[in-house]
Amino acid sequence: MKTANQDIKPITTKINQNGNIEIGGCDLVELANKYGTPLYVFDEATIRSITRSYKDAFKSCKNINMMFAAKAFMTKAVCKIMEQEEFGLDLCSGGEIYTAKSSGFDMSKTLFNGNNKSYDELNYALECGVGTVSVDNFFELALLNDIAKSQNKTVRILLRITPGIECHTHKYIQTGHLDSKFGFDLTRLDEAVELIRDEYSNLNLSGLHAHIGSQIFEKNVYFDEVGVIFKEIKRIKDKYGITLHEVNIGGGLGIKYTEKDTPVSIYEIAETIINSVKIHSDKYEIEEPSIFIEPGRSVVGTAGVTLYTAGSSKQVPKGRKYQAVDGGMSDNARPSLYEAEYTVEIANNPKGEACEKVTIAGKHCESGDILAKDIMLPEIEEGDTICFYTTGAYGYSMSSNYNRVLKSAAVLVNNGNSDIIINRQSYEQLCENDIIPDRLN
Repeated sequence: MKTANQDIKPITTKINQNGNIEIGGCDLVELANKYGTPLYVFDEATIRSITRSYKDAFKSCKNINMMFAAKAFMTKAVCKIMEQEEFGLDLCSGGEIYTAKSSGFDMSKTLFNGNNKSYDELNYALECGVGTVSVDNFFELALLNDIAKSQNKTVRILLRITPGIECHTHKYIQTGHLDSKFGFDLTRLDEAVELIRDEYSNLNLSGLHAHIGSQIFEKNVYFDEVGVIFKEIKRIKDKYGITLHEVNIGGGLGIKYTEKDTPVSIYEIAETIINSVKIHSDKYEIEEPSIFIEPGRSVVGTAGVTLYTAGSSKQVPKGRKYQAVDGGMSDNARPSLYEAEYTVEIANNPKGEACEKVTIAGKHCESGDILAKDIMLPEIEEGDTICFYTTGAYGYSMSSNYNRVLKSAAVLVNNGNSDIIINRQSYEQLCENDIIPDRLN
C-alpha cells in the first residue's frame, strides 16, 4: 500500500480556482502575502496521515511503540500533534526536552538520545521525568549513574550499539556502520553490561538501541538490523542471565524529494521488521520484546513546503541563469551540506510551460548558497512565489542566523485555516543576547 512518504507533495495539494497552488485548503500565494517569506508551511492532514499509517502498518506487532524523532522538526505544536496521535518523542538535547516539557507532553513517553550528553542535560532530563535514556558510551554510563544517585532515582536505560550495517545513503547520515561516532562497538558491549550489573546500581538496563542511518530506501537493512540486535539479546541472556525486553531499531525511512527517488512504503518496512522480529525470536528462542520505532523525516518531511519570493536574476553570458530568492542556506542548509535536491514550482503559475533552465540562488554572501541547480521552470517574474516541496524535515531544525538573516516563520494549515506555530524572528530578538562590555563604551 502506498504511503505519503512516497509522494513529493502534501496529500491536500491542488490547484485552486485562482490558478494557484493550494495546500490544506490555503492558497500559497495568499499565505506568502499574509505572513511574508521565506515561510515554512506544514500540512496537518499529511502529518496525521503518516502517523496513522505507521500505527496501522505495525498493528500486528505484539508490542509496538512509535517515537517521533523530534530533531526533524521540533515545536510545541508538533508535540501536541504527536501526543494526540499517541506517539512518544525521541529527544536529543536539553532544548528539545524543554520544548516537550513546556508543551505539556507526558515525559514518561520520551527517550533521550545523543552521543555527548552534558551533565546539565542529563540532570535536567531526570528532573523532567524523561522515560528512558539511550546511553551512548562509557563516559555517559558513569555520569548518568552519578546523577541518578544524587537524585535518588533509578533510570531506565537502553544501550545504543553500532550494528555494523551500512545503508546506501549520504555518508554524513549513515550512523549504524562501525566507523561511527554513535554507540558501543559490539566488542565492548559485555564490558558495559558488566559495569551496569556490578557497579551502576542506579541504572536499569531494559534493552538495546540501534539506528542505521537516514533517508533509507532499502528494506533488507532493517531485517538485518533486527537480527543483529536479537543475537546480542540472546547472547547477553545466556552469558549473564539478563533478559532485555525492549528493542529500539531507530527510524530512517526515506522520502521522495524528486521523481528519481524511490522510497519504500511504511507498510513495506513494517512487514520486513515484523517478519524479522518473528523469525529471530524463534531462532534465538527469546520472547518477542517491545519494539520501538523512531520515524522523523518520514513523518514531517513531505508535509512541509517552503515559500520564497523571487527577486533579482542574472544571466551569465553563455552560462547559467541565476534566479535569486529572499532566503537560502539560513533556512535550508541541506543543499549546501548534502547536495540535496528538491522539486520546485511557481505557486502562482503551476501550469506554466517549463521553458527555462534556472538555478535558484539564495541571498547570502556565499557562492555555495544554491537551493536548486539547473532546473526547468516557467519563466520567473520578480515577485513570483516559489514553492520548494518536501522541506518539512531539517529545514527549520537546521536554520541559522547566518549574515544576521532573521529566522523564518512557520504556519500549520488545515481545512482552510492557517495558524502561526513559529513567529518570524524580529531584529530585536536577533540582538537580545548581544552584550557590549562597559570598557568598549
